[in-house]
Amino acid sequence: MNTLTLPRPKRPALQWLPPAMESSTMNRISVFVVDDHAIFRRGMAVAVASDAALSWCGEAGNAAEALRIAPMLRPDVLMLDMVMSGTDCVHLLKQLRSLLPQTRFVAISCSMDTGTAKAALEAGVSAFVLKTASPQELTLALAGAFQGRRHVAEEMAVALRACENQTAPGADLTRRERGLLELMAQGMSNHDIAQALDIGLPTVKFHVTNILSKLQVENRTAAVLTALRYRLVVMEV
Repeated sequence: MNTLTLPRPKRPALQWLPPAMESSTMNRISVFVVDDHAIFRRGMAVAVASDAALSWCGEAGNAAEALRIAPMLRPDVLMLDMVMSGTDCVHLLKQLRSLLPQTRFVAISCSMDTGTAKAALEAGVSAFVLKTASPQELTLALAGAFQGRRHVAEEMAVALRACENQTAPGADLTRRERGLLELMAQGMSNHDIAQALDIGLPTVKFHVTNILSKLQVENRTAAVLTALRYRLVVMEV
């Protein structure tokens, strides 16, 4: 009796994967890094590989590579160096965001340039971290960005607040002047304010003059509009 022997199916060839990709990456946050320093990219690859929540998706060393490779890989989070030689990184950030609308962005820098940080945050990054941060802080920023949490390095946050306080109108208003400004915003006249605070009318006029000067406006209406715009007072609805 002849026996039909079926050919044994061929086993697929084993494919080597880097350590970060050996286990399933289905539920991991895919990370793509754009930085013009290879040593930093290698360091980030190691940091990402050591975090069970993250997976290394790819990298680029310049703007052209980033614009070519990142849209094909569609990472969950993209970390972008904001100080790359010969590159307008804010413009690159905007380009990448338009190509990757579902991707979260983390800006990183070796510089404490508040102008760059502010531009990056206004362009829509979820986090701004410094290269002096620990690997743990960097990976936490990546995971946090994916989860919708906003993070700014403490040193940069302090610098941004200081810069804002120096330029925002009304930063030098006294507590009494802010109180008067709030009453002005409620539509109270100088006479009404004098009665409400139990102070003399000349004192009210003195404070109002100082308020107008510090806000660099010419009248009460402009003062109130400026106060509302910069949230110097809060109107109850």
